[in-house]
Amino acid sequence: MNRNLINRCSSTRLLIPLAMIALTGLGVAVASAQTSPQSQNTRSATATSGSGQYYFEFRSRQSWDYGHTFVVFGRVGEPPSKKNVAGLSPKGDDPSMWVMGHYVPVPSDTGWTDGDLEDRYITSRYRVLVSKEQYDRTVAFIRQLQARSTTWSVELYNCNAFVADIAHFMGLQAPSSTWIYPKVFVTNMRKINTGHPEAANELVSENVKEMSNPTRDGRAMINAGLIHPNSAPAGSASPPHVTIGAVRVSNRPASSASRLPGE
Repeated sequence: MNRNLINRCSSTRLLIPLAMIALTGLGVAVASAQTSPQSQNTRSATATSGSGQYYFEFRSRQSWDYGHTFVVFGRVGEPPSKKNVAGLSPKGDDPSMWVMGHYVPVPSDTGWTDGDLEDRYITSRYRVLVSKEQYDRTVAFIRQLQARSTTWSVELYNCNAFVADIAHFMGLQAPSSTWIYPKVFVTNMRKINTGHPEAANELVSENVKEMSNPTRDGRAMINAGLIHPNSAPAGSASPPHVTIGAVRVSNRPASSASRLPGE
């Protein structure tokens, strides 16, 4: 586990003034987890829709502060490889890129990041089964999206917006805001596409609830003994700690919230 697992996507809109962002090193306090890693996996059990021998699975996972949203795809019954993962994140392992992305767009990576294929970090998932023809068309779209998604920004284009573009191409609904926690984003997407229209009205309340969830970030990893307080995982530099201010959810239509810069 390297620092890729730590400083990944921010999908929450922040109050940007410098006073709201504290670069205090890791600075994570040990909190008593309300759920065990085992029950976390139970809560993230896959809901599946559609039919076919191929799939796209929208996932969120733990990482420091916010989490990360991404998609895994492949043939049913075959384990995915790193090349079968797509998601938007700051480029490389330098924590300063993640911090800068709260102010200005920064260069991005669009593929696998550390932790994406490990079930113990997954907080929510939604799988869609498709035919071979649908699969090939969507993979081609993802490759095009990866090629043109050259920057990451908390406000302009984050991991939720990247995943929303994939969902829309597939004819799926996506949450009305991309400025929410990844776990809330994927959970809401799963609900609104599987016969729970009331979920659209729960977006704000679920996001506020996730703000105070003690297992939404690295604290769950501390409780699982995977890392130790006030230190980063072996082989990584200490990432910055971001103090979240008020969270605001956009009322803009998802299509405008997820538009690529310059389009």
